[in-house]
Amino acid sequence: MAARDSSKNILAIDQGTTNTKVLLINPAGQIIAHASRPLTQTYPRPAWVEQDAAAIWESVREAIDDCLSGAGDVALAAIALTNQRESALAWDRQSGEPLGPVIGWQCRRTADFCANLKAQGKGAFLAERTGLAIDPLFSASKMNWLLQNIPDGFRRAERGEICLGTMDSWVLWNLSGGLTHACDLTNASRTQLFDIHKLAWGDDLLALFEIPRAALPEVRPSRADFGRSVGLGRLPAGIPILSMIGDSHAALFGQAGFRPGAVKATYGTGSSLMTPTTQPVLSQNGLSTTIAWALDRDNVTYALEGNISVTGAAVQWLGEFLGLEHPSKDVARLAEKVKSSEGLYLVPAFVGLGAPYWNAAARGLISGLTRGSTAAHLARATLESIAYQVRDVFEVMKAESGADLKVLLADGGASANPTLMQFQADILGCTMLRSDSAEASPLGASYLAGLAGGIWASLDEIEALPRPRTRFEPRMAESERASLYAGWKSAVARATLET
Repeated sequence: MAARDSSKNILAIDQGTTNTKVLLINPAGQIIAHASRPLTQTYPRPAWVEQDAAAIWESVREAIDDCLSGAGDVALAAIALTNQRESALAWDRQSGEPLGPVIGWQCRRTADFCANLKAQGKGAFLAERTGLAIDPLFSASKMNWLLQNIPDGFRRAERGEICLGTMDSWVLWNLSGGLTHACDLTNASRTQLFDIHKLAWGDDLLALFEIPRAALPEVRPSRADFGRSVGLGRLPAGIPILSMIGDSHAALFGQAGFRPGAVKATYGTGSSLMTPTTQPVLSQNGLSTTIAWALDRDNVTYALEGNISVTGAAVQWLGEFLGLEHPSKDVARLAEKVKSSEGLYLVPAFVGLGAPYWNAAARGLISGLTRGSTAAHLARATLESIAYQVRDVFEVMKAESGADLKVLLADGGASANPTLMQFQADILGCTMLRSDSAEASPLGASYLAGLAGGIWASLDEIEALPRPRTRFEPRMAESERASLYAGWKSAVARATLET
């Protein structure tokens, strides 16, 4: 094990949907301390998803304190930040107080607003300029909703009294004591307000969503000077904040997927597949064009991405539905009791379907039930639904990326399940390499901060760091693979029927 250099440790903050993690990472890329705090979501109306901004910041503060208290006497070289994407909030620039809820990335409250944009024929324009389909997932319509529901919101935003941002901006604002309102290029590219070709907020995009520029953060590269920390408990003042990056992008960077041909899947509450490209590639089949990361303004890597709305969340839902004590863990154990789902399919379209379908009207469906179906079969079908959705995206990504995608890199909480990983390899018919660390995203953010701070000199040096992985090879016959996937496609077709 490499000796610790107390002057070069990086504090990585991973602000996620269901928890906030804080890690201390040394120059060997090893995690030497770790803490986390759980977070809750609320559902005030069907398909609405909210979080409490103050609770999110408190979780960051508490996790930082816990992590540093468990690390002993160490100095910090830098802070790195990665975050759940697309979730949006507004806060008062003077007081720093939230002016409403955090509207979660899964929230569909702006579905009517987005449907109106589609009816106006804005889809092709937005896809070309932002790389994104019209969908409530992205932040712009959420920001519009927030301003509509703040008294005098639009005029206050125009006067610069209101800050709008995603979770990276909110955490940075508080880390810096309100001195820095900024975001990075990856998070900006997920708002649908950012021109990914000009690398700037687009005036016509802002006008379309009625978002005043004065409310938005300054956009910086993923590796940049984002200011300094204020003193917060055990966190000293003056620590440079040297990277910010969306969690899915950070996971690809953490997996050292720096070049075209690499592709990763992050298995979380929802899931994201991403593959880097040298130039923006406009998808014709439901993928997003996005910015993978930016080492500086002249060194931008693009990506194709497929966003799946509900994967791990479906497992949690089933556990709660069945009244299990430990919902996700107990569903995984239940699934182990059977060798297959026996023709049962769950389509977890609880908030519609994301990539590659982008069908907001789809709703969850269970098909193939027989008198012999059991809770174990449904648990198995729920796990398998994750793998089927990943294949949906992977097939399009192979066709559109122009690269030979032969191996899928896996990370995220649900990737720890070997049954899921083996079924994923089987249904894809390709090799899976699972990261043995569940922390690919904070590692990726740390690598960027380390590059900015001189801890690592190059991408080659980062690529050479130890990165333990477990390999899963497909062992399913092609005929069975085809039959199972055809059953899945049939179930999806039923879930997307117009009612």
